[in-house]
Amino acid sequence: MLDVAVVGSGPNGLAAALMLARAGLSVEVLEAASTPGGGCRTEDLTLPGFHHDVCSTIQSMTSLSPFFREIDDVLVRRSVTLCSPELAFAHPLDGDRAGYVASSLDETAVGLGADGTVYRRLLGPLVAQAPDLAKSVLTPIRGVLSSPLVMARFARSGLLSAAQLTKRFESAEARALIGGVCAHSMLPLDRSLTSAFGLFLTVTAHDGGWPVVEGGSGALVDALVGELVDLGAKVHVDRRIRQLGDLPRARAVLFDTSPSALVDIAGERLSARYRAGVARFHRAPGVFKVDYALSGPVPWRAEACRRSGTVHLGGSFEEVAQAEADVAAGRHAQRPYCIVVQASVADPTRAPHGQHTLWAYCHVPNGSDVDMSSRIEDQIERFAPGFRDFVLARAATSCADAERHNPNYLGGDIAGGAGTVRQTLLRPTARWNPYRTGTPGLYLCSASTPPGGGVHGMCGWGAARTVLKDLRGRA
Repeated sequence: MLDVAVVGSGPNGLAAALMLARAGLSVEVLEAASTPGGGCRTEDLTLPGFHHDVCSTIQSMTSLSPFFREIDDVLVRRSVTLCSPELAFAHPLDGDRAGYVASSLDETAVGLGADGTVYRRLLGPLVAQAPDLAKSVLTPIRGVLSSPLVMARFARSGLLSAAQLTKRFESAEARALIGGVCAHSMLPLDRSLTSAFGLFLTVTAHDGGWPVVEGGSGALVDALVGELVDLGAKVHVDRRIRQLGDLPRARAVLFDTSPSALVDIAGERLSARYRAGVARFHRAPGVFKVDYALSGPVPWRAEACRRSGTVHLGGSFEEVAQAEADVAAGRHAQRPYCIVVQASVADPTRAPHGQHTLWAYCHVPNGSDVDMSSRIEDQIERFAPGFRDFVLARAATSCADAERHNPNYLGGDIAGGAGTVRQTLLRPTARWNPYRTGTPGLYLCSASTPPGGGVHGMCGWGAARTVLKDLRGRA
């Protein structure tokens, strides 16, 4: 009998498989799509020679994730190269003004002028203890915190809403900069815990610089798959699992799927209580994304945006907050908050010489069928007049398109579920160990388990540790 079968080959499924294979277990990964990777794939979506990441591009957590630190030898051996832009992210305002975050805390503080002292006081202690903070935030198995004092300092500001946190700053640039990164939470900015998203992501920017993988995020998946194969594991593609009978016999099965997909497959093998908990699990908003092939760099008015891998668009803090409130209320913002990633600023291999790739997405109500392309481009044009003149080709991805590409993205939800306070602590259901389903041998390891969305591998890492403990206990 096989030791472990893993359903789904996203970053978390591959992380779980690699940890278990390294522990000497026999492992098979079964992926429904024709290529592994889930939300971490690279394809030529527009024109030949333009390499676009289908979803994840900025690998902000690779420097701090305990999983990636543990497999650093794999990344080195497989020649995975991380390319960091000059600036991690920027947030322009009308005119040529912009706030920005560089790897250097001091450089960032200087750029914020009079608000630099507040910024240093807020971020300095967290950046100084970034590895300890990441271990506490990203290590998902409940128990005694490894760094309680660091987490207490983080919680003091992280439990606030972004609206409360930004009141510490005076300038429009600083308020917009902090609000823009907090909006990665996909929640209204007056909600508790939205500051935690922004603070932790900013710490990762100062620690690792928000890099991209040279050649595309798919190279990271190729490295994990290659290491699995060398360890004797098998990775199958075009293997859709519709019921448990489709699986090979295994002592443990891990699902890198949405919780509802797990319920569809396992059915009555799961308890009524677990199924009811999954039914109450709330999705995050969806995203509408546009990929671009460009003839040249984006003509940003603000110089800092030209050097940034990521640009947050939306104008002032108040405008960003209104856009996110609209989405939460089921409306489509006329001036949406947009996340724009220009990977070729740091990695010229993404496009033919002198040309560039770019993607931009905005948040929309889950399951939206509204085409937001023109609103996204209007926001880019607002801060980079003449942008449309550089567009050689574009490819739009709606919520439905995203779900077809990756069934975990239910209704366009790329986060694996809403990041509310309750669902941050208890995802997807109220269980002490979130990876166990209550049915022996069946586990969940997707982004719908702690610590949530992002390419950090920690959902798979936590699930793999649980499986090892359970299998050894049974033995």
